[in-house]
Amino acid sequence: MSSILTNSSAMVALQTLKSVNSSLADTQNQISTGKRVATAKDNSAVWAISKVMESDVNGFKAISESLSLGQSTVAVARQASETVTDLLTEMKGKIVAAQEDNVDRDKLNADVTALKDQIGSVVAAAQFNGLNLVDGSTASAAVMSSLDRDASGNVTASSINVTAQDLSTGGYTAKAAFTGSDGVAADSADAFGFSLDATGGTDDAGTIVITDPTYAAGDKITLNLGDEEISYTVTAEDVASTTPEDIIAVGLKAAIEATSLEVSVDYNSANAGTLVLTNDGADSIQVSGQFTNAGSGGLGALDSIDVSNAAGAAAALGSIETLIDTAIDASSAFGSVEGRINTQSEFVSKLTDSLKEGIGSLVDADMEETSARLQALQVQQQLATQSLSIANQAPQSILSLFR
Repeated sequence: MSSILTNSSAMVALQTLKSVNSSLADTQNQISTGKRVATAKDNSAVWAISKVMESDVNGFKAISESLSLGQSTVAVARQASETVTDLLTEMKGKIVAAQEDNVDRDKLNADVTALKDQIGSVVAAAQFNGLNLVDGSTASAAVMSSLDRDASGNVTASSINVTAQDLSTGGYTAKAAFTGSDGVAADSADAFGFSLDATGGTDDAGTIVITDPTYAAGDKITLNLGDEEISYTVTAEDVASTTPEDIIAVGLKAAIEATSLEVSVDYNSANAGTLVLTNDGADSIQVSGQFTNAGSGGLGALDSIDVSNAAGAAAALGSIETLIDTAIDASSAFGSVEGRINTQSEFVSKLTDSLKEGIGSLVDADMEETSARLQALQVQQQLATQSLSIANQAPQSILSLFR
């Protein structure tokens, strides 16, 4: 039956053309974006998985940077410990030479002293981005190494712990800082300071208190006032006195007054070892300090080496072997952890590439297949258009019945 009101053939042709046009639009979108799943509308489950994986990739990029920073820090420490090992080995040669009676021990001792100073310079300079793993100022450092996601989607961070190796001749046994009574950097309205002794520092507003009389020769107190560093090294004469804390306080007072800081320093004679600081300027001043035990570092025995006489040379021969072993152990420890960080860094790099490849397999369009589909759909579109045109002309044949 033919009808001029309902053209079934045209309706079918139109639906076919709409379907072809929709598929063609999707294919053209894949070609434009390069992705088979570009939005959650395309495939919500696959899109969600890909976004989680993309967030992990970004996280691992940060992990890679952390590992690079950690590797550099450990490399500096390893190089320093190896250099110290070489210097101690060179020192051993001088000490062995000093065992002979027919040598100039004073000249050999001068060489040994120069090597001591060089070791101190190497240890002090072995920092990367402010972190020194060989001067005894820190016990360990954590290097972010991985992000671990469990089956429930919970993410935890993993770290590689780097144990510091103390190659200093003195250990930091106390640190303290005070930032003013209002909890911020001290200003002209604040009395500011801290207490610092051989066992630890405690805040005591407005004062620096030197309280422990059991100092040893070579102990060092260092104060940082703003950008200025002031220090005082305890001498044997100080230790022999009845009130070494007073002598130390007076020495620090003189050192502070020699700076260009706008700070008043008063010695409180009523309280042994007490200095009172007042900020006379308009700028805030951050105050901090530390106490260094002479001879308490990993290479503390280095300070006692003296080959200027036969007895000292004999004693030094026994000490140097222990010092060399300490430096070798430190080098070995740093080398081991550096190798681990390097391995983890390579793994994270390969893992990131694998994740990217996995994301690509989920969402990227197969361009060869898409190209072939595009050509097929273009042909289908032409045929569907032609079919619709034929279907729309079918009612015209009814007119011949009325001629």
